[in-house]
Amino acid sequence: MPLVIEVVPCRTDNHGFLAHDAGTGATAAIDAPEAGPLIDRLRLRGWQLSDVLLTHHHGDHVEGVAELRAAFRGLRVTGHAADAHRLPPLDRAVGPGDAVQIGSVSGEVIDVSGHTLGHIAYHFGAADAAFTGDSLMALGCGRLFEGTAPEMWASLTRLMALPDTTRVYSGHDYIAGNAAFAESVEPANPHLAARIDAARRAPEGVHVTLGEERAANPFLRAGLPAMKAALGMEGATDEDVFAELRRRKDRF
Repeated sequence: MPLVIEVVPCRTDNHGFLAHDAGTGATAAIDAPEAGPLIDRLRLRGWQLSDVLLTHHHGDHVEGVAELRAAFRGLRVTGHAADAHRLPPLDRAVGPGDAVQIGSVSGEVIDVSGHTLGHIAYHFGAADAAFTGDSLMALGCGRLFEGTAPEMWASLTRLMALPDTTRVYSGHDYIAGNAAFAESVEPANPHLAARIDAARRAPEGVHVTLGEERAANPFLRAGLPAMKAALGMEGATDEDVFAELRRRKDRF
């Protein structure tokens, strides 16, 4: 594989990620919820951290950056230029459409505003991997703390344009609550039932492909007639159906 990806549990329910390019030895952390678990995994694997790629400014995604800088000389920190004023100091400020590198492996920055304004995701096509932070999650999506429902729906639509083989690496382990909500709105979805069964048998398998998310994640299904019928919203716009799903999840 172009990238070796390690999922590193952090804090209470965060996922940190290490992406390693074996050809060059470069290793990136995607977000830094806390430094200790990431450093421990790096030492276990014998990897040297070269980069941190930040998705958004929330503390549970950036609080480990300072300690990682102190531990790894020459560390490069990348984040959204529009959010630089509330991110840790950046070595590279990027925007949607910009290219990023982990060693020899190229990725693209995608605007996924909604959970926050200035939230970005990183897609590495050669590795079939997308790091989505708190935008697209396993069977869910992030709360709309700063953005609007139309902005989040546009962000999810951009992610849905990626190949179905893309594996989605999201920032939290919220699958139990997300699965319960998904069942409440679309209980007859066989793909959802199979997904929940697989998650119960292998919790580490929550980072599935985009195709699997499209089949089971209610927020990605807002534009489908079956979901509109399930909500009694036949004829509604995709954005309005998404907004109703988000409202229901917030009250769930």
